[in-house]
Amino acid sequence: MLEQLAFLTALVGSAVGAAYDLKTTEIPDKIFYIMFAVGLVIVAYNSFISSSIWPFLTSAAVGLILLAFGFLMYKAGQWGGADAKLLAVIGFLLPATPSFMQKLYFPFPLSYLINVFLVGTPYMLLYAAVVAARNKKVIEEFSKDMKASSKIIIFSSVLLFIAFIALSFYFASFFNIQLSYEEMVKNSLFPVFATIGLFAVFKFAKSVEEIGFKKKIPVSKLRVGDILNESRELEGITEKQLKKIKKSGKKFVIIKEGVRFGPAFPLALLFTLFYGDGILFLIRFLI
Repeated sequence: MLEQLAFLTALVGSAVGAAYDLKTTEIPDKIFYIMFAVGLVIVAYNSFISSSIWPFLTSAAVGLILLAFGFLMYKAGQWGGADAKLLAVIGFLLPATPSFMQKLYFPFPLSYLINVFLVGTPYMLLYAAVVAARNKKVIEEFSKDMKASSKIIIFSSVLLFIAFIALSFYFASFFNIQLSYEEMVKNSLFPVFATIGLFAVFKFAKSVEEIGFKKKIPVSKLRVGDILNESRELEGITEKQLKKIKKSGKKFVIIKEGVRFGPAFPLALLFTLFYGDGILFLIRFLI
């Protein structure tokens, strides 16, 4: 019962936080406080009935480790501070695999963290696509960038194709595997197209970041929580910083947004519940 309550708190709390993130770009601290309070009650009860402090120490250790990881992502400019807090409080609530969940190959916190990134990747691409659809300049810049790189793409593709054909022939001869030329060509084309696809995704993400996520606004419209373009971390300005900027005499500033990553956390919880380890799921799917 307590495991179900902990999971439900993590799922509902992260879902509510994700809704706030999408709507306002911020997750209210009260959501973390409520989730932590529920977790604290559950951990205290588990410690009481087991006459051991280990349930509390385990939850605290997992929460702190995930908080440290989230903080590193925050300092690297990849996550917002709220993302780090959300990851930590989920770890505090769920330090071990719940009994109602299918057996995981890795410990639950690690499996969940991996799933956050596996689920977060297509989510970020979808989010970037929506941003691009709402800003024609992103598509124009992406098209321009791809055209400028067309000669490099063609030249690199030919070299990769030749290299993979040579490797296919070498391995077929070395391991005495019978492969037709058609199979060799097919096996060589897939990694070439995959490489081109990854290159296109990189260029698309760069166009979204440089144009879709940045905009010039009057200082009069700047508000608390906005992220200045020169900020390395995804942390909005404070009331004190806002007053300082307005007194500086600047008329315009450039602000930036990032992918509102909050929805990845409840989605990863659901994915872990129904599919388990994301890596094993991908292996089974691909094989």
